[in-house]
Amino acid sequence: IYNKDYIVKNNLFSLSLASDQILNTFVVPCDIWCKTNPFIHEKCTSWYMVTDQIQRNTEVTINRDNKLVRTSGHRYLKGNKMIGISYLTGKEASVVRNRIDFLSKEPLCNECFWEEALYFNNKMIVQPKIVSKDDVFEINTYEQLRNLDPASEHLKSAPLSFIAEQFGCKTKDIVDINVIKKGMTNRSFLFSVNNRKYVMRVPEESTKELINRKQEEAVYRTISGLRICEDPICFNAITGYKITRFIEDVRCCDPGNNKDVRACMNKLKRFHSLNLVVSHTFDLYERIDYYESLWGRQQSVYTDYKKTKDNVFKLKPFIDKHKCSYQLTHIDAIADNFLFDPHASGELALQLTDWEYAGMQDKHVDIAMFCIYSCFNKRKIDRTIDYYFGDEKCSKATKAKIYCYIATCGLLWSNWCEYKQSQGIEFADYSWNQYQYAKRYYRYASKLIRELEEKI
Repeated sequence: IYNKDYIVKNNLFSLSLASDQILNTFVVPCDIWCKTNPFIHEKCTSWYMVTDQIQRNTEVTINRDNKLVRTSGHRYLKGNKMIGISYLTGKEASVVRNRIDFLSKEPLCNECFWEEALYFNNKMIVQPKIVSKDDVFEINTYEQLRNLDPASEHLKSAPLSFIAEQFGCKTKDIVDINVIKKGMTNRSFLFSVNNRKYVMRVPEESTKELINRKQEEAVYRTISGLRICEDPICFNAITGYKITRFIEDVRCCDPGNNKDVRACMNKLKRFHSLNLVVSHTFDLYERIDYYESLWGRQQSVYTDYKKTKDNVFKLKPFIDKHKCSYQLTHIDAIADNFLFDPHASGELALQLTDWEYAGMQDKHVDIAMFCIYSCFNKRKIDRTIDYYFGDEKCSKATKAKIYCYIATCGLLWSNWCEYKQSQGIEFADYSWNQYQYAKRYYRYASKLIRELEEKI
């Protein structure tokens, strides 16, 4: 079962997607190692697993009636460590099913763990199952696995070997490893070496069909030292591995904050003013066809795809007539790639990062990309265009061209999402939104184009 809200909701919501399966059921988190088999065959009552270790800062303890009760708000200062493994059967399974369905619909429970469904009047409705503290381990990180089982085959990691080679250290010297969930095409994680923090990017396997790493390397060479963003500490054009300095307290642009959006458009305009040149081009129409060729099937998931694509391609003559001379364009200039660094000054206080798709193109494509990723409506799109052009004012022909780019780029990323879908990766709402931009802004662009032609 795929949970598209995994990044923003806790495991109560995850379990709600399978709540109809809860009956004579084990609930098991994916990060627990057990020395002895926790799965039983004999019939028994519902239980929840805790260790025999009594410690501070725990959520539950076992009272005199052999019930698991919350430590918070009670006289208990110490309690048993919660493991997360449970067995649910009989009436308890029914109660938990109903509780999960109810709680998962409450916005305040987005951050809740699934165990919240086990409580009634601050007592769990299931019995405790006590195990030795040495029988179970929670493994959330590479380092925890390294401490538990230093001979594990799972510790063999090409990215960590790459880090060790670059820093001239041993893999055991790479510490504080924490995965960053965010990212549509790459996996990234934080790590420390010699008390300094860094970010390691590891491309997903499927990105080799989408990204030319030698071209990306050429882009980084071109922008090096220009203070558009910090230069990577190291970059491998074969694997796509990239290491950058970790920026403390950094934040992405908030597309709902007009001040942020204005600052990003100013940054974008300053970058465009450099008129940088690389040897490769990002061709929107070629990429639309290319992503479509990767689907591995004959038809789109959208029944009106052919009509939508034909309409988008009808906009190409207008674009060709009004496009700017090509220069290095970011292509993926979305809100998430604008980073505000509170500890930097000057140009590096706002950085534009992640140059995987960058190439020669009309600079106004970047405005369209920012808007469609942010899911802006027409009013917000027009305002963003105004932020970019400032006192220059955007001509009607240029605005029509940007609308054309919004439609074209919407179809581009929709096709990209359909390829990802064929790989088992879903971007449900994002994919649908991009396709709607292709349809809606074909109409907006066509209307503006007709108005321009009637004036001639």
